[in-house]
Amino acid sequence: MSESETVSIDSRRVQALLVVLSIIAGSTDAIGFLGLNGLFTAHITGNLAILAARIVGSSDAQLSSILSVPAYMIAVSLTKVFASKLEEDEKAMLTSLLVLQLLFLLGFLAMCVVQGPKINPNTNIAITAGMLGVCAMAVQNVLVQVSFKGAPPTAIMTSNVTRFSISIGTLMRPATPEKFVEARAQAKRTLPVILGFSIGCALGAAAESMIGMWSLFLPSTLAVIACLLPSAAGHGAIDRSR
Repeated sequence: MSESETVSIDSRRVQALLVVLSIIAGSTDAIGFLGLNGLFTAHITGNLAILAARIVGSSDAQLSSILSVPAYMIAVSLTKVFASKLEEDEKAMLTSLLVLQLLFLLGFLAMCVVQGPKINPNTNIAITAGMLGVCAMAVQNVLVQVSFKGAPPTAIMTSNVTRFSISIGTLMRPATPEKFVEARAQAKRTLPVILGFSIGCALGAAAESMIGMWSLFLPSTLAVIACLLPSAAGHGAIDRSR
């Protein structure tokens, strides 16, 4: 499958899908962080930083933080293998990955709800639940990369903020008209995702403070909507080489 091929999905719906995915990632990350004693489900490097700080500070290392990195890596690898088997049918591949993410999120929700309103993040069920959240974000990262070449990541904001800031700097003093157009397009692609993730974090934090881990209904419901977007798409196309 060459980079010049296209995905049969209307570009506006692609933008909507990317924003929905970014809200899912932001809300899941915030809820996991608040409800599972500082576990990042999307920001895996954050788990590494917290883990290192606890080890150096002679604090007990949280098992979920230790497991999150290998769990993420394994989930990414297996998701890529799964996606490769469906690459001949791009829309089926995208839909299948969205459904897989939804299943992980529903598992995350169910296992947290079983623990009750005051979840102990150190129990086996809570740790397993956290890994399901990590796997959901791993699937999301893979599906964006394999389905929409050149699209901004929806669960990793450091690179998006960097790209957006560079684009703004280029717009302030473009070397050529072509550079101006390119920078403006880059800014238009990354800003909605950054805002979506930020909104997701705010909604997730607010929901978790009110209803605890039941707040995972928010990203789970949004994941259902995400699954429906490709099926409802028209016959437009987005260039995979962007």
